[in-house]
Amino acid sequence: MRTILLPFQDGEGARSTLELAHLVARRFGSYIEGLFVRQPPPIIAGEGITIPGEYLAQLAEEGRRQAENARRRFTEFMNEKNVPLKDVTFSTSEPSSGWREVEGLEAQIVGDYGRLFDLIVIGCATEQSSVDRNAMCEAALFDSGRPVMVAAPKPPQKLGETVVVAWNGSTETARTIGLGMPFLADAKKVVVVTVEGGTVPGPTGEQVANHLVRNGVKAQARLVQPNGRTTGVALLEETAALGADLLLKGAYTHSRLRQLIFGGTTQHILSAADLPVFMAH
Repeated sequence: MRTILLPFQDGEGARSTLELAHLVARRFGSYIEGLFVRQPPPIIAGEGITIPGEYLAQLAEEGRRQAENARRRFTEFMNEKNVPLKDVTFSTSEPSSGWREVEGLEAQIVGDYGRLFDLIVIGCATEQSSVDRNAMCEAALFDSGRPVMVAAPKPPQKLGETVVVAWNGSTETARTIGLGMPFLADAKKVVVVTVEGGTVPGPTGEQVANHLVRNGVKAQARLVQPNGRTTGVALLEETAALGADLLLKGAYTHSRLRQLIFGGTTQHILSAADLPVFMAH
């Protein structure tokens, strides 16, 4: 986890996202790159339709203002934490940071540019940002090929001491475990939680825990009865009962369309989790 991409807007939840990225960087000596994506000018199709120049100028000025506010917030935080601005090629065992501004569609850029990084950290959903944030999160998961860590609403005080693995037998969760091994290997306690009836054909949670133990992870398995709860609700309630500070979850075992229409565990966790969630697809 030596390089972290942090798509960043200076809005609600910004502090939590910054704190999360910093906790990861402090553990692994990572480079954090803040990324601000300016929206391109609108294109309106239609014969005889023109967009007033002053309106485009206002949009451009607003974009510059937002970028400057985001850069200032990012830089002030890094200064507060004594994280210097360095080039990504600068080799150090201590955290460092960088800043990048580009123009385009944020979800597309994050999905493409994120392929360079070990981890993409994304802010929690707010009422104002939920649509754009969900699109960006899905692009990061499906297009970058890299793991994503989603921040919780409140800034974390610790990370990765007690980790819950939400095991459902799927390929996506197996991949998430593989990509999340740096966190699992460093954790004081790992609990592989399986919700009865919330699985696809595959190995059991006990088998997963045994193989993690063989890799030096302090892991144990726990089977949870739903007792009328959805799988997502049961997972989050069990995670809270265990006092976990990080949840590993394979993303979208079922299709995005199905989860959008009928709901699903990934959608519930993305909207309701109150701890950081490490995900991959």
